[in-house]
Amino acid sequence: IQSFFSWFQSHNGYIDTASMDVIQLPLSEGGRGAVALRDIPEGHTVFSIPRSLVLSTRTSVLPSRVRLHEGWSGLILCMMWEAAQGSASKWSAYLDILPSTFDTPMFWNDVDLAELQGTSVVEKLGRDQAEKDYNEKVLPAVHSRPDLFVKEDIPTRYSLETYHLMGSRILSRSFTLEREEVQEDEEEEKLPEETSADDIDVANTSIGSAMDVDAPSAQETHTEEHENHAHEREEVAAEVVMIPLADILNARYETENVKLFYEPDCLKMVSTKPIKAGEQMYWNTYGDLPNAELLRAYGHIDYLPLPNGGFGNPGDVAELRADLLVQCLRIDWWLRKEAMTLPSFSSVDIPPALLAFTRLLRSDDEWDRAKSKGKLPKPKADADTLWIVQEALKRRLAAYPTTLEEDTELAKSIDALSLNQRHALVVRMGEKRVLEMFRAKTTEMLQSIELAEKQEKEKESAVAKARERQRKTAERVGKRGRGPMSVCGTSTEKTHSGIDRVQQDYSAIVRDHYREVILQEDLVGHLVLCHDCFLFLG
Repeated sequence: IQSFFSWFQSHNGYIDTASMDVIQLPLSEGGRGAVALRDIPEGHTVFSIPRSLVLSTRTSVLPSRVRLHEGWSGLILCMMWEAAQGSASKWSAYLDILPSTFDTPMFWNDVDLAELQGTSVVEKLGRDQAEKDYNEKVLPAVHSRPDLFVKEDIPTRYSLETYHLMGSRILSRSFTLEREEVQEDEEEEKLPEETSADDIDVANTSIGSAMDVDAPSAQETHTEEHENHAHEREEVAAEVVMIPLADILNARYETENVKLFYEPDCLKMVSTKPIKAGEQMYWNTYGDLPNAELLRAYGHIDYLPLPNGGFGNPGDVAELRADLLVQCLRIDWWLRKEAMTLPSFSSVDIPPALLAFTRLLRSDDEWDRAKSKGKLPKPKADADTLWIVQEALKRRLAAYPTTLEEDTELAKSIDALSLNQRHALVVRMGEKRVLEMFRAKTTEMLQSIELAEKQEKEKESAVAKARERQRKTAERVGKRGRGPMSVCGTSTEKTHSGIDRVQQDYSAIVRDHYREVILQEDLVGHLVLCHDCFLFLG
């Protein structure tokens, strides 16, 4: 690492070597990381990187000699070419310290990949798309310029294996710069010296790359371009770049203590809170991601104490695909499988989008209204909708080869597992916890609805019975005619004098026997209670 530091400083990079160093760590903790050598106060600049050291399709010499595809495949080819130049490359010292092996599922064998069955990881690996881009975009460019790409180097320097390696380096360690900002950087002068830290923009995070500079938040930038490490669009709104040294810092859930700030001519890593000597410097460059995303893109997981016991990642989520809801309704004739992927969820409340979309699926009327208005139905949690959601959750859980209980038992011997097996176990347990939590939630909501419906039916039944009694009593009274009469040997005149007491008794009995059903006195007369009969006298 010292040769890298020397190279970095010789190219106008700044490192506070009295405050920080880079050390080797276990693979499960990232393999390498930056630690504080002394107590560091908040607001301290730990290191800064000149923009001239940023490696991209704009700074590499290659794009000036051959036309490249924009985006990931173009940057991958630049990195392959720069590496092939050896010590002649400006970034040779940087490329030498980048990892040559990865623990991401992209490089797992079939046996280990089987451990991830049912999770959202496997379908997002993008291996097929990566190979398609390699064959359709990279190889043609390589073969078109034998003067730049030596034929003998193609099986090694420009092989598919090397392409995957460079792609994984980009996926786990890259940054993105907004095109608009890149152009401004080339045109604007350096900020005045009196510019304060508050006036400097802060680098934001991304799910698909290590970090976004000048970009929206992590959740807003999770696009297909980032999900597949070799997939790019012809129209690219941001430039993918590699920034030496900044990519060495590790991340951990809610432990960030430094952040990258930038000026037109450099990027500065600044402490955001006091850091004690010996503590690792954490920068959550890709946000507080769930373990499934951490493993897929970066090859590691967070294994922390959970609020309700056990270990895992407090930020774990589970994805419920729209096509699974369609299968539960058996109406896939009007919705393609890839038409919609519901947002991941990790809170206690069922996502409104899930409820609204499910209602859309189960009702032709809702579907017609949605088409005419251009928006989803209201997210109402009625019984029919919840039954469908619960069935979808049941099927989602059935996609795993093991249950949460079985995984929990296996986790008791987690130290005996291989690194890949351990990572896969923790990922699927995290997803299952979320799914089980939501299944319990829908069950609770359904039971609440069923109880309310039962009480409503009992209430309606009580009202109906009471009204039937009223009708029969009225018929009997009508046949006897008006005037004083005897009820169970009691004169009606005497009964009239105690009518208030009788009405109070009547109300109490109705509450006890008919669940507080209030009977309407729709006949003219006085109500008299005689055993369990209601009589109306004119």
